[in-house]
Amino acid sequence: MAETGGRAAQLRSSGLRHGWTTGACATAATAAAYTALLTGEFPDPVTITLPKGQQPAFALAADDLTYRQEGSGVRTQAMAAVVKDAGDDPDVTHGALIRSTVRPAPPGSGVVFRAGPGVGTVTKAGLPLPVGEPAINPVPRQMMRDAVAEIAARYGGSGDVEVEISVDGGEEIARSTWNPRLGILGGLSILGTTGIVVPYSCSAWIDSIRRGVDVARAAGRTHVAGCTGSTSEKVAVAVHGLPEDALLDMGDFAGAVLKYLKRHPVPRLTVAGGFAKLSKLAAGHLDLHSSRSQVDKGYLAGLARQGGADEALTAAVAAANTGLEAIQLCSAAGVPLGDLVARAARTTALDVLTGSPVAVDVICIDRAGTIVGRAAPAGPGHR
Repeated sequence: MAETGGRAAQLRSSGLRHGWTTGACATAATAAAYTALLTGEFPDPVTITLPKGQQPAFALAADDLTYRQEGSGVRTQAMAAVVKDAGDDPDVTHGALIRSTVRPAPPGSGVVFRAGPGVGTVTKAGLPLPVGEPAINPVPRQMMRDAVAEIAARYGGSGDVEVEISVDGGEEIARSTWNPRLGILGGLSILGTTGIVVPYSCSAWIDSIRRGVDVARAAGRTHVAGCTGSTSEKVAVAVHGLPEDALLDMGDFAGAVLKYLKRHPVPRLTVAGGFAKLSKLAAGHLDLHSSRSQVDKGYLAGLARQGGADEALTAAVAAANTGLEAIQLCSAAGVPLGDLVARAARTTALDVLTGSPVAVDVICIDRAGTIVGRAAPAGPGHR
């Protein structure tokens, strides 16, 4: 399919190949399976319509049409499978085989969704699906309903079907995602709002941050921690005793945490991370990835001077190779650079959260997990 418009130009100029969401793949597999259920033939490739009107075609990796006797009648089901292609995005589901098995359902039932092997089930409140439902998100569900309705109209079907989505190896793949923490157990989620994966957009990670906040709020948590990695997460748990569903794996996306909490507040936020990353937040950066923001040693030198560093130490910090070297130089001289960075990072966070009832404290650590700087809670309810 040829891309059109601004998105296509952006993808061409980047040289990166876009891919398809699990929701688009599940829709393609469902369309092929339902067509076979009504006609006896699988379309291959199968074409679907995405929410914004694009019409990609998907090759089938497997198909099967089964007839079996059940009591006095014949039970028919069709299965089609599509390989998930994430393009040039580093998506953990790239290459996964997504299957849809479609069976007739009682008249008037519409489209009923089931979680097959490798697809999770919702067990916690706060997600966009009720507890007990298959982890097939609302937009992919609507895409599949639309595909079923179109095929039913074309071939004279009722549109009353059971759609079971499964992912080969999905339970194992899900261990590398947020799903266990979000209370989605047994496998992956079927995701996507546009059907298209834009390389390195990190939309899935940011969406997981938002769902993590939603789950924490639904569980009644009044204190959450946005952590840059597993080491800072362990420190936040040790310091504050937070439960797992209060931990937000924000990675480099401090801005995503802060902006979502501004709209969906929790009374207290702890920001915990490595000194170098949090020095970027202190300097006003909300994206902490090394390709999009750098440790500013000149900025650190200015903070060190404010903390009592003499000219020689200030110059040494400005010339340091890394943030780690800067904090080591200041620690040896008794200059509290870690605390100064933590306070400045807290100021950046509170600036983003202006007008929202969220208090913030900050914990800076070194690579070994030792706390090298802290800022006490400040914001609503704290002095």
